[in-house]
Amino acid sequence: MNILQYESKIWATADLLRGSGIKESEWPSYMMPFFALVMIESRLVRMFDDLKAEIGKEAFANIEKDDLYNMIKDQGQGYNIYIFEHDKILTDICKNDKSFDIDFDAYLNGFDGETKDLLGVDVTEGEKFLDIKGVVTKLKAKKVLFSYTKLWAEINLKPFNNSEITTLEEHIKRKWADISAETAGEQYTPDDVIALIAEIISSKIEESDKLLKIYDCTCGGGNMLFGVEDRINDKFKRLTQTYGQDWNDPLYALAKIESRFRPDSKIEHGNTLVEDKFYNEEFDVVVANPPYGVSWKGYQKDIENDKTGRFHFLPSVSDGQLLFMQHLISKLDSIGMGVVVHNGSSLFSGDAGSAESNIRKWMLDSDIVEAVIQLPTDEFFNTDIYTYLWVLNKNKQSQHKDKVMLIDASEKFKPLKKNKGSKRKEVDEVSRLEIVETLTKYLDSDYARVFDKEFFYFNKQAIMLTNVDEYGNSFESKLKKGKKSEKLTPTKLTNGEREMSEFVITSFDTTQYDSLDDVFAQDIKPFIASLNYKEQPLVITTATAQYWFDAEQESLIKETNGKKECLGCGKIVVKSAYKKANKKNPDRIEITVELTPDYQKDYELIPYHKDGAANQAEIADFMAKYITKPFAYLDNLVGVELNFNKIFYKPEKLDRVIDILEEIDALEMKLKELETGLSL
Repeated sequence: MNILQYESKIWATADLLRGSGIKESEWPSYMMPFFALVMIESRLVRMFDDLKAEIGKEAFANIEKDDLYNMIKDQGQGYNIYIFEHDKILTDICKNDKSFDIDFDAYLNGFDGETKDLLGVDVTEGEKFLDIKGVVTKLKAKKVLFSYTKLWAEINLKPFNNSEITTLEEHIKRKWADISAETAGEQYTPDDVIALIAEIISSKIEESDKLLKIYDCTCGGGNMLFGVEDRINDKFKRLTQTYGQDWNDPLYALAKIESRFRPDSKIEHGNTLVEDKFYNEEFDVVVANPPYGVSWKGYQKDIENDKTGRFHFLPSVSDGQLLFMQHLISKLDSIGMGVVVHNGSSLFSGDAGSAESNIRKWMLDSDIVEAVIQLPTDEFFNTDIYTYLWVLNKNKQSQHKDKVMLIDASEKFKPLKKNKGSKRKEVDEVSRLEIVETLTKYLDSDYARVFDKEFFYFNKQAIMLTNVDEYGNSFESKLKKGKKSEKLTPTKLTNGEREMSEFVITSFDTTQYDSLDDVFAQDIKPFIASLNYKEQPLVITTATAQYWFDAEQESLIKETNGKKECLGCGKIVVKSAYKKANKKNPDRIEITVELTPDYQKDYELIPYHKDGAANQAEIADFMAKYITKPFAYLDNLVGVELNFNKIFYKPEKLDRVIDILEEIDALEMKLKELETGLSL
C-alpha cells in the first residue's frame, strides 16, 4: 500500500468544510487536530498489537489492568482508555450517530494528560496547541461534527511505519502552508530540499558507535528534522536522536506527538531566541529553515539582555534570520556541521560595519562556512524568491580550511508536471547527487567556484575630500592656522528676492506675529533654510567687502573697492538661532554668517587583503589612481558580502543588428500587405 493514497482522501474532508461556509484559509486549523488524532490512534493501535504479539495471546488475556497500564506507559507513546481497555477505536464510535457526541467526548477525554494538552481537549485558557475543543465546538454549531469525524475515521494509518506517516504528514503540511501562509517569512520546506539537505549531511558523516544528535531550532511540525533523520537512518546504521523547538502552538503539538513515536526524540515549546530549552546541549548536526524577514521587536529587550553569549551582533530588528544563525552555530559541538535555509538578505544585507555584515565576517573569520548553495526560484510553496543553503562545518578537511565554495544550483531542477501553488520546480534526485558531488570534490566548475574566504571581504574606506576651484585652490589656504572658518560681520544679505540688514532681531510687527518666537518659526528660520549659495545669487556685504560664490569658477569671491579676489572653493554658511533673554540681552533672533572650506565626506569600496601592509598599500594605490582632490583618511571598515550575481552573472546574448533589421523589414512588408488588403 502507498500511504499517499490518503492524501486526496484527507483533503476531501475540506469539501465538507467548504459546504459549511468555512473559509479556505481556516481549513488547516480544522484539519490539523483531526490529522493528529488519527495519527495518534494509528500509532497506539499498532503499538498495542505489537505488544500483544510479543506477550502472546494467552498470556495477554491474563494480564491485570494495572500491569497492562504500566507496560503501555513504559512505551512512552501515550494512552487511551477506549483503545486499551475497551478495544474500541474512532471507527467504532462513528457507527452510532445517536450516541456519538457522548462517546466522542469520552474518547477524547480517555487520552493521557499530555496527549489531551497537545490536542487541546479541555484547555480553557492559555496555550491551546491544536485546540480540538474549539474546533469540535464550531463543527457542532455547523451540525457537521459527526460527518466530519467519520470521514477522518476512515483513514487507517496503522499499516504504515513512522517514516511513511511522516511522508504523508509532509504532504499535508505542504498544502496547509500553501493555503494559509499568513505569517511573512514562514516557509514550509519542500521534500526535495529536505532530501538535498539530508544528502549533504550524509556526505559529511560516517558510521560510528557514537550517537548522532540532530537539532532544529525552528522545527515547526518537524518535517525537516524528522525527514533528515529518516533519510540518514536509511543510509547508516548509526543511532540518531532528534531535538527540536518551536513557538507555533499547533505545529509544535504535531512535532511533539510525532516525537513520541521515535526513539528518545525531544521536542520543546517556546521562543528559541528568548529561551533555549536545550541550553546545556551541543549537537553533531543542526538544520533549520528559520522565518525570513520577521521582526523581533516584540522581544527586543530579552535579546539585548541575553546572557548566553550566543549573539555576537544584533541585526536589524525587522529581520531575525541572522539571530537564528548565530544561535545554531553556538549549538554545534567541536566537530559539528549543519545546513541552514535562508533567503538572499543574509548574504548581503547591511553595509560594512553593520551588524549583518559583522555577523558574516565573524562567521568567515571563524572559518565555519564551508559552502553556500543557491537553489532555484519557484522552489518553495508560497514564495518564488531565490533561497540559499548555508553549509556550516566546524570540522573542515584541511584543503577546505579558510575557503568558501559558492554553488549556483539555480538551474539544477526538473519542472513539476503540475504546479503546487508557487512551487513549479523540484531539485530532482539526479540534480541532488550532482550538487553533493560538486560539494564533495570542492573544485571549480561552470556552476561552482571555490574562493579564499577573504575574497568576500572589502574595505569601506571613509575619506574627507577637500573640494577645490578650477585653479585647484581651497578656501582652507586662506584660513589662519588652527582656524576652521572665518566669521563675517554682515551689514546686508541679499539673495535676489529679499534683502536683510538686521542680524540681531529683538522687535517685531505685533499685528502680524504673536511673539518673537513666532517670527523665528514662521519667517526667519524657513528663509535661512531656503538659502542656497550655489543655486541662486547670495551676496554678503560687510563694512569693507562683498562676498559671494562664483559657480563657474567654483570659488568664493571677495570684492573690495571694485577689486575681485578668488578665495578658493568654500561654503557660505548662514545660520539662525532664537535665544531667550539673559541678564545682558533680551529675547532675540541672531543670524550669523561664516566662510568655511568645502569638505565632503565620501566612501570608497576597495578590495581587501588579509595581510595588513598589503591591504594598506591596496588602499593607497586605489586613492592615487581614482581620487584627484585633496583628502584625509577617516575610519576604515571591513565588510563582508557574498554576491552570487557578481560571480555567476551571465550577460544576456543580444541579437545581431543585421538580424534585427531583417526582422523590422519583414514586419514592414507584412504591414504593407495588410494595408493593401484593407484598401481593396
